Amino acid sequence: MPEQPRTKKKVVAASSQPSTRSKKTPSASAQPTWHASPEAQAQAKKLRLITWILWIVALGVTFFVAFWVLRQNPVNMWLLIAMFVVAGALVIPGNLMWKKANVLDPASEKNKVKFFVQNQLGAIVSSIAFLPMIILLFMNKNMDGKQKGIAGAIAILIFGGSFATGISTDPPSVEKYSDEQALVIALMGKDEVYWTTGGSVFHLCEAVSDLQHESQSNEIVVGTVSEAHDAGKSRLTKKVKQELSQCGLDPALYDESTGKAVNQSGGAGTEQTGTEETGTEETGTDGSGATD
Repeated sequence: MPEQPRTKKKVVAASSQPSTRSKKTPSASAQPTWHASPEAQAQAKKLRLITWILWIVALGVTFFVAFWVLRQNPVNMWLLIAMFVVAGALVIPGNLMWKKANVLDPASEKNKVKFFVQNQLGAIVSSIAFLPMIILLFMNKNMDGKQKGIAGAIAILIFGGSFATGISTDPPSVEKYSDEQALVIALMGKDEVYWTTGGSVFHLCEAVSDLQHESQSNEIVVGTVSEAHDAGKSRLTKKVKQELSQCGLDPALYDESTGKAVNQSGGAGTEQTGTEETGTEETGTDGSGATD
């Protein structure tokens, strides 16, 4: 077995409340159930509260446009376009914060309705905020075709951006996080992963190539899977086989067809994606060499 190379970066422990760390590491044969830490739940609650405030104000803009701006004769085009921009400026940041909250405190797939609504709520709110304005705009009798074309194109463009930021194609869940934790323990023998401040995913050991990019902090953070999610990291890297090799372990320990370690017993749960990716997954500011 090849010796694991050492990183030149400083490795630091994740800063978390004592309650977020497991006092006992589950065995590789046991399937741990992931739970959001109290700190993560509190942060997610705060983000969701701010998001709801932004969304409610955005819906207020929708009512203002529908019941006042579009009822003027002539319609004030500059005011109408400004309202579209304001609505987008409220909805899009709200959608992004809602997604971040879902990473910190995801829903369970057991309740399919709640799981769908919680993860697609940004897209739903975007539709409620923009579609009535767009429909009423094109039905308006106080605007000519050119005005409708200009205002409509701007509204549809902003709506498209809002909807795109609100929809979740691969939403997080308690089950996915539990499977990640079980996979890490099965492969590495303990619940311990590594990440950088600016990266978007977490990794199997400190020596992997995706963690070696220069940054101002020049630090790699080590912690549990729960702490990685608390830090806003959305998932485990998809380059599991590559990282096993870079960690000095046998890539054959991971079965790409099932997304599980070969020593894991078959069980229910969401499988990890086995497809490997090219390039670096540390797409955040830390990976690019900018300030953390």
